[in-house]
Amino acid sequence: MSEALRPIGRPRLYEQLVERLHAYIEEAALQPGDRLPAERELAERLGVSRNSVKQATVVLEVQGVVEIRHGGGTYLRRRDLPAEPVAALLDRRQRLPDVLDAREAIETKMAELAAVRRTEDDLAAMDAALDAMRAAIRAGDLGCEADRDFHAAVAGASHNPVLIEFYRQLAPQIAETRAESLRQPGRPPRSLAQHQRIADAIRAGNGRQAAAAARRHVRTVGNVRLLSWHPGDEPAPDGGSQY
Repeated sequence: MSEALRPIGRPRLYEQLVERLHAYIEEAALQPGDRLPAERELAERLGVSRNSVKQATVVLEVQGVVEIRHGGGTYLRRRDLPAEPVAALLDRRQRLPDVLDAREAIETKMAELAAVRRTEDDLAAMDAALDAMRAAIRAGDLGCEADRDFHAAVAGASHNPVLIEFYRQLAPQIAETRAESLRQPGRPPRSLAQHQRIADAIRAGNGRQAAAAARRHVRTVGNVRLLSWHPGDEPAPDGGSQY
C-alpha cells in the first residue's frame, strides 16, 4: 500500500487538550511559578473527564512546560517552549535510549583519552565552557550552548579524529538528549557539577576517573520524565460530554 494513502490517525482527546492548555497559558499570561487551575475545574470548564485532563497535564510535564507537585497542584515552569506534538514526543522517546547508549560509549572513551592527551588550550576551552554554563544558570537559562561547548572541548581534547567525527555526526541527536535532560527540574546545577568533575579528572590526568565521571553524567542525562511516560488509551468520559 502506498505510504501516502495509509489511514490517518485521529488525535486523542488528551492531545487536543494539550493544545487548549498551551493556548490558555498564553491567553491568561501565566508566568513561571503560577499555578494552573485544578484538574476538577479544568475538566468542568472543558466538559471532559478528569482523566483526560490528567493525561494532558502529564504531556505538558514531559514537554517541560509545567511541574506537577503531587498533592500540591500543577505549576508553570516555562512558557517559551513550543507546543510539541505528542507524535514527536513518542518518536523521540523511542530513539532516546539508543542515542544515550552511543553517547555513553563515545563520551567515556573521549574523556579517558582527554585525560592523557589534553593540552593547556584544551583545558582553557573546558574552563571557558564551564564559566559560560555557570553564568547561564545564574541568569535562569538552561545553559544548553555552554553544555554543548564543554563536550566539544572534551572531544577535541581526545585528539582522536575518528571519535571526533562520530561525535560530530551524532550532534543533532545529542542536542535532543541535552535539551531533554536540562528541562528536568533542578537539573542544570547538577549537570554543571558533573561537568566540573569530568574537567577535574581530565586536568588531573586520571583517565579512569574521567571515564567514570563521564559515564555517571550520561546516565543522569538518561534519567528524564520522557522515558517514564507511558501514554495509554484515551479514557472514556466520566460523565458529561467531551465538548
